[in-house]
Amino acid sequence: MGVLYNQVADKLQALIQEGVYRDGDRLPGVRVLSRQFGVSISTVLQAHQTLEGRGYLQARERSGYFVKLPALDAPEPVMRRHRSRPVPVSAREMTLELCADEQKRMVPLATAIPHPDYLPLRQIQQCTLWAARRGLETLDYAFPGKECFRRQIAQRMATLGVPITPDDVLATNGAQEAIILALRAVTQPGDIVAVESPSFPGILQALEVVGLKVIEIPTHPAEGLSLEGLELALEQWPLKACVVVTNHSNPMGARMSDERKKQLVSMLAAANVPLIEDDIYGDLHHIGDRPRPAKAFDRTDNVIYCSSFSKTISPGLRLGWMVPGRHMASARQHKYFVNLATSSIPQMAVAHFLEQGGYDRYLRTARQHYREGAERMRAAVSRAFPEGTAVSRPQGGFVLWVQLPEAVSGTEIYQQARAEDINVAPGLMFSTTNKFENCLRINTANPWSERIEHAVMRLGSLVKASMTQVE
Repeated sequence: MGVLYNQVADKLQALIQEGVYRDGDRLPGVRVLSRQFGVSISTVLQAHQTLEGRGYLQARERSGYFVKLPALDAPEPVMRRHRSRPVPVSAREMTLELCADEQKRMVPLATAIPHPDYLPLRQIQQCTLWAARRGLETLDYAFPGKECFRRQIAQRMATLGVPITPDDVLATNGAQEAIILALRAVTQPGDIVAVESPSFPGILQALEVVGLKVIEIPTHPAEGLSLEGLELALEQWPLKACVVVTNHSNPMGARMSDERKKQLVSMLAAANVPLIEDDIYGDLHHIGDRPRPAKAFDRTDNVIYCSSFSKTISPGLRLGWMVPGRHMASARQHKYFVNLATSSIPQMAVAHFLEQGGYDRYLRTARQHYREGAERMRAAVSRAFPEGTAVSRPQGGFVLWVQLPEAVSGTEIYQQARAEDINVAPGLMFSTTNKFENCLRINTANPWSERIEHAVMRLGSLVKASMTQVE
């Protein structure tokens, strides 16, 4: 049913965008549309509700549904071309501050964490109870990971064009640990590592933990990491690794095409620079097929693949994995020295969830939630924020990158909003050199509500007021 009503919603949206139905037009009745699309009335009603969420329809009591086009469709941000030098990484306390704030019942627009309503709570409860009853199986050190879990990961990786065995998988405490282990396996303190810019703060924190220097590579909001910028960095600096979120990057939501992934893998292999791939959002594509990771194009064992279930099944499970390839011995050694092993029960529970087919069924619904959330938030920001604002069009995941008019300080907006119990992430967090001071990142993984809508409107008012003060 979910797939069907989304198909109907997509067709109706296309008709609206093509001008068949214009702003203010009344749509045909649900019975007419039911016959037109060959679906049930309930499916048509669900499609209408979906289009309401996307900002294309408005229900009028006793009158039906009317086309309501977004008042403004903000442009996408532009890629900022810049030449960087390697610099030490200093993680900001602001990141911890944001996480603490969202525990205080503030409007949660800052951290990239899915709302509990969008997680498979009942299924994971059942699978965890099943795992807990396995007795002695749950009591050992599960190093390098429970075989049942590693087998399920190997099976899933094979469907993505990455043929591996369970022995190629190392279970980790989330993708963050996987990235740290990968960095420790291929670098020494003081080495230079290339990252996307803007970059996920967790990656910057991982670099700081390992004692590395970073060089930031410009990133396009749709195409991802600039290969031209990376090529220039490879020519100028002795890079020891490159960390990239190839699918639905955080914070821009960009997805590299297969062709660009091939070029990325080839370029780094030729330079003998390992690619550390973070594919944590790969399963959360909004439309089409699941994008392949860069690891699928790796012919020289130069890509270290990292991912986790923190953005899909549960952030609290802290369950991730990595495919270190030829660096397995080093990664295993660092893992063992740090915490011996990853907890057994979460691994067994998730393995059971995957084996039963529950994960793929859940993902079909989750992807639609996140697609609709991103579209609705983008429309709301376009309406509420002043002219000169640019908003990303993520192809997956659940964050928006908002580029404010040049004179506006995202940090000041963050501080003002925080005083009003609205939590939003300032662009300052996504770079080591303050290049994104006039930007914000907004989490879209929350059920829409009046509280969320009012918070977005208030953010827009704060930005407008800031522009007035500058003038």
